[in-house]
Amino acid sequence: MTKNMKIFSLAEAVSLINDGDSVAVGGNTINRAPMSMICEIIKAGKKDLRIIKTAGAMDVDMLCLGRAAKSVDAGFVSYETFFGLARHYRRAVEEGSVASNEHACYTIIQALRAAACGVPFMPVSGIANSALINESDYFSVIKSPFGGEEVTVVKAIAPDVGIIQASVCDERGNAAIYGAQYEDALISRASKKVIIVAEKILKGKSASIPRKDICIPGFLTAAVVENPGGAWPCAHHGHYDVDERALFEFINLKNYEELLAYIDNIMPRAKLAARRFSQ
Repeated sequence: MTKNMKIFSLAEAVSLINDGDSVAVGGNTINRAPMSMICEIIKAGKKDLRIIKTAGAMDVDMLCLGRAAKSVDAGFVSYETFFGLARHYRRAVEEGSVASNEHACYTIIQALRAAACGVPFMPVSGIANSALINESDYFSVIKSPFGGEEVTVVKAIAPDVGIIQASVCDERGNAAIYGAQYEDALISRASKKVIIVAEKILKGKSASIPRKDICIPGFLTAAVVENPGGAWPCAHHGHYDVDERALFEFINLKNYEELLAYIDNIMPRAKLAARRFSQ
């Protein structure tokens, strides 16, 4: 850690995550997933994490293959287009090593909103006839105090840690995300600690992000990591696209040992990929 108490290395930032923590992961499917921090979690041997994601892909898939996840709360876990299913996640659920707590993306969002607002639950619509209500501990049906009709509610989810991949951050922890922000700002409001991995940190007293661009204010941020290529081989709008070859290499991995070798191989390649796209 530098003299600035918010700037960490990847290894220092991962120490903020404890075994058994609930961890919300920003981005959406193969877009702006914080892959460098996901790799670091696995390298550090973190265990029994409860993963929270609206729509996951490589991040959730890797945490399952990497023996870091105990459960996954998500509305969707799969890849887009021709990349196919999240095989490692699916295998872990089928084998019973990872519990799948089924949601809709919308109910994850509402559960995070409840935590951000400091209330125990939030109403949801559209699942009144869903089997989720009877099969999940996250949902209940209550009577509205305003008229008495039945209302479905989802229990708040307050992650211990939120991990977000940002476009740029300053030394005070203010972060900007250019392109689709997905649920990342909401994750920062719902989580007890926020780790931001940025493509670039603006440094110096005169370096600042325009106020209108800040989506995560510094007072919410526990740690900032400067890591160009932090989302690679997933895409980061304005920085780099998906690396199809590297993604298929991961999808076709067979076991944990192959994953560790893959991580050692791709982390240096991520910086090269980010540099290549910036030229």
